[in-house]
Amino acid sequence: MMQRRQRISALQGTGGDIAVLTGIRHESSKPCTYNRQMDHHTLAAISVAGSCLDVIGSLYLAYDLLGGKHGPLRLLTRAVTYSVVFSAGYGLGLGLVFGVLSGTATGITLAVELNRAARGLDHYPLFWEGVFAAIRGLAFGAGLYRIVGFGFAISFSILITIGQIIAYAQGMRPAVDYSASRRPRFSRRLLLGTVIRGVGYLGSALVCSTFIHHLDHAWPFAIRVGLVTGIVTGLGVTFNPYIEYYADNLPERRLGAFGIGLVLCGFALQSLQYWLALFDVHPT
Repeated sequence: MMQRRQRISALQGTGGDIAVLTGIRHESSKPCTYNRQMDHHTLAAISVAGSCLDVIGSLYLAYDLLGGKHGPLRLLTRAVTYSVVFSAGYGLGLGLVFGVLSGTATGITLAVELNRAARGLDHYPLFWEGVFAAIRGLAFGAGLYRIVGFGFAISFSILITIGQIIAYAQGMRPAVDYSASRRPRFSRRLLLGTVIRGVGYLGSALVCSTFIHHLDHAWPFAIRVGLVTGIVTGLGVTFNPYIEYYADNLPERRLGAFGIGLVLCGFALQSLQYWLALFDVHPT
């Protein structure tokens, strides 16, 4: 009888040990508490941006092969610089996606128009200026799509495109009062254009909220859009001469260094996906 009780106690102890081991194994199979998640669309966008920076940086490194000062890098320098400046401004005010889309479209179209002015040529015909306005309008709408929906976004794009074409027809264009110097520029006409643009974007947002897709906080959102657009536009036209001056006068070594910097930034952005895997951050 005594031996039988000892066997039962031994079996119970073994079962307890197994339960303890099983519990440990079960707990170890749970995901770590420091796991985080990131939207896979954002991760893909960052990787694509890194690839683009690599390509642009390679073009700067090939400055001589592309014709030097008389090649396309003058236009590319403007496009990259304006895109970064406007993307940062719009992104701080209205979010990363809106900043990248609207800032890139604004930077590229602005660079094309200012590059023509820098060569001493007359402005583009109204048709092409309308194309530039439509590109910027569509980019603004695409940036707002995730915030306000498709109907609001496409209506807003149409309204601001029409407004920009009217401004072009009245002589208000990016190259007005053009200068390339190391001093800021801000005339009464530029101030008026900046105010009109901010008010126009504010009014367009209110119209779309009233007749297309009602927003819960229409006035705060419209004021935010108008202020961000006006402030970024005002800063852009004020410091525009600096960018124009350095786009035409940067020495070759600085362009090469800038190209290396872009390549390194592109490498860092492309490697983000591997850093996320290393730190156990999973895309959603």
